[in-house]
Amino acid sequence: MARPKSIRAPTTASLPSTLRIPSTSPSVSKSFNKLSRQALLDLVFQWLDDNNVDSFPPYLERDQIENTDPDDEETSPYPAEQTIDDVRNAYQDLQDRKGGKREVIDRMLEGDWRHGITLRQLAMVDICYMEDHPASLRWTALELARLDGVEDDQTSDLSACLPRVHASTFLKNLQQLIAPLVKAHYHLARSASLPLTFLRILVTNSPYQYPRQQPESLMDSSRVIYIAFPDSCPYIYTSISSTSSKTSTSATTAVGTDTRSLQRIVRDAIPKALSRPQERYTLKATSLSAKSLQTLLSLRGPSRSNAANGAFSIFADAVVEGSPLDPRPANTVTPEEYMNRSDEKENRRTEDEDTKNTDTHAPKKRKLAVHSRFGTTGSLSSAPLDRFDVRLLDSPSGRDNQEPSEDSQPTLSLTFAGNDVISGIRKLAELGIVDAERMPSWMTGEEGVSVAVVHQGKRVAKDSG
Repeated sequence: MARPKSIRAPTTASLPSTLRIPSTSPSVSKSFNKLSRQALLDLVFQWLDDNNVDSFPPYLERDQIENTDPDDEETSPYPAEQTIDDVRNAYQDLQDRKGGKREVIDRMLEGDWRHGITLRQLAMVDICYMEDHPASLRWTALELARLDGVEDDQTSDLSACLPRVHASTFLKNLQQLIAPLVKAHYHLARSASLPLTFLRILVTNSPYQYPRQQPESLMDSSRVIYIAFPDSCPYIYTSISSTSSKTSTSATTAVGTDTRSLQRIVRDAIPKALSRPQERYTLKATSLSAKSLQTLLSLRGPSRSNAANGAFSIFADAVVEGSPLDPRPANTVTPEEYMNRSDEKENRRTEDEDTKNTDTHAPKKRKLAVHSRFGTTGSLSSAPLDRFDVRLLDSPSGRDNQEPSEDSQPTLSLTFAGNDVISGIRKLAELGIVDAERMPSWMTGEEGVSVAVVHQGKRVAKDSG
């Protein structure tokens, strides 16, 4: 009797973490090759830990019975071990001696995990690489804001504006929101060095897409979304570029299967997954993006806000006591007096060198102006920006007295790039190339933004971050 033909029905369930990608896939080897030898060994020991080994079981002798290819054992350069301890000892030997990472990768893919690498293992590889290479992604800071206007209440406590994020509940809500449109795999991981939690989302096409995608498509890095949740903070960081609500609304009416459409669906679902009845949230652009998560934590994090940048950093860094808003008589030195005392020797040397100039006080005055505008962080910023985009909306003729509309296009776009853009602008001010006293606050780092849409010298709220 012929066996009845199986029927596959579409399901809205998320991709299981146990789904395996063939170890022979070139994409798997390429992904593993991004890590250092020590990082690979650390991952293996994590997989072989007693608490995790059931989720990442290696290939053992007992698995040979289920192997349908008998030639596999004869051609494999790594015979199957008998026990988990034998596998641990093998990698401990690799740990104790020097060597290249190629032998570690070969043993992992051709030996102990020859039966495939799960989606969860691949997600851990990506998270490990991201931790070892902090500048591998560009992050955008988005603000979680209440739709009922609680964020505008000056008397409300900050904690009242922060949703309580429970990982399992949030993932369940997110999966329910995007399941009919996006097939995805989710992986949560706590950062080893920063006070935040990563959420890695692998998006594929709709669950009703036909034909089914090949396993190699699950290795496409363009389909991976990262979201970082900093502790006790009304912001989230995402690897998705923020878009306006107008664009998002039009996109959801005509759902596509391209990567950008799938990512937009996930992004729009995040605040909804964090919302509760009578407590709805949305995501607002902050005009800040950077490759450094530490920069985002400094400018849009749980510590000080962007009001402590630029000139205000002299108080945030505890250089002088007191506050600029303190009405009581000051019993401490002024910022100018502090700079005079700390740099007295340098100022004397500078004044001696400038005796030939007409105005001997110009360098000193310029230095005080730079410190008052850029703060006390010195030549290197405490929150470096690697990119700064400026879009000017002014008319080239200079006769533009009308306010810009939502459809206004920039007449000139400028992009500053480097390891520390604000420090570079500060250096120009120190050299006298630009006037520190006349510079707008968005150029001195005081506003803590990386995108500025400017009209008549002032930053407008048209930018999308």
